[in-house]
Amino acid sequence: MNKLLLLIFSIIFGNLLLAQSTVSGSFTYGGQTRTYQLYVPAIYNSNNAVPLVLNLHGYGSNNTQQMAYGDFKPIADTANFLILAPQGSLDQFSTAHWNANWATGVDDIGFLSALIDTVSANYSINQNRIYSTGMSNGGFMSFTLAGQLSNKITAVASVTGTMSILQIPANTVTIPMPIMQIHGTADATVDYNGDANFLSVDDVLNYWIGHNNCNITPVITQVPDINTADGCTAERYDYINGDNGAEVVHYKITPGAHTWPGAPFSIGVTNQDFDASVEIWKFFSKYEKQTLLSAVQKEVEHPTYKLIGENPSEGVFIINSNHSKNFDVTVYDITGKVVVSKSSQKNQTLIDLTSQKSGIYFCTFIGENHKVTLKLVRL
Repeated sequence: MNKLLLLIFSIIFGNLLLAQSTVSGSFTYGGQTRTYQLYVPAIYNSNNAVPLVLNLHGYGSNNTQQMAYGDFKPIADTANFLILAPQGSLDQFSTAHWNANWATGVDDIGFLSALIDTVSANYSINQNRIYSTGMSNGGFMSFTLAGQLSNKITAVASVTGTMSILQIPANTVTIPMPIMQIHGTADATVDYNGDANFLSVDDVLNYWIGHNNCNITPVITQVPDINTADGCTAERYDYINGDNGAEVVHYKITPGAHTWPGAPFSIGVTNQDFDASVEIWKFFSKYEKQTLLSAVQKEVEHPTYKLIGENPSEGVFIINSNHSKNFDVTVYDITGKVVVSKSSQKNQTLIDLTSQKSGIYFCTFIGENHKVTLKLVRL
């Protein structure tokens, strides 16, 4: 009898161990062997489709470190979602990275898309609830997925990562995209105020506020300063009433460093008044893609925009279009600043950059369920 009880206990306990696990996997993509870790909580049951959260590491880090630093496992154990932590590839400096439109030649958008498909083929994933978050370079990559993999990604959250000057022109998203941005004002790695390569936090927020048609005046909440020894305080900015409920949320940490709030260990000034992982999941859990798509118009024939005349030019550009309906025209300089913004319903649009300095500009056309970007060179 005791042996039978022992056998039963071993079977039950063994099944529990198998149910709660971190699975390591790999497959070949783009001629490289790409690896990943997948955390499966004990309460997961293949009979029920569950959310999937991508957790992307920072530049020079790895997926194991990210799983510990930006830890979602205790949350997943009760909320019942899977955590996918892929490993970035090595750049020219032999450093692990994500190609967040950084022109390194690695197709990380394609890799992460294929990885989502791979996990979905082996686990029961709710395709309406796939999210991406990450630290630093992982945050940059999450914004890239928001802009260029919106058919799979429902919402994103970036911790200490903004957007490069190349990301806005590359964005093709035409549906509402909920965004959370967590950033310290004293971040010495990714400056809160931006630089020659990266947009400021305010510019990133304004871009997504405009994209989602949120209220431009935020609801500001002071995060209770429950840990006065952490050397910083935090405020939450909620930009609400976006299309189909898509909001933009910003946690501003003063004077926070390049760190993950609530992390189990500190590298510089780390806010301990809130847990970034908890707040990110609360934010993600509000959104399903089918709700965000509820008022999006049906697919239309993709229009063409063709530049005629010289490019480079002295500043006057003419674009022909076969699109007869109203569309918006926005021109960005290489820093992401808007220099032209107007609406058009003509088959021929004139862009006048004669008052702008020489350089590269990106002209974006947004119409009914489409977005097209052309590169303009002002001599």
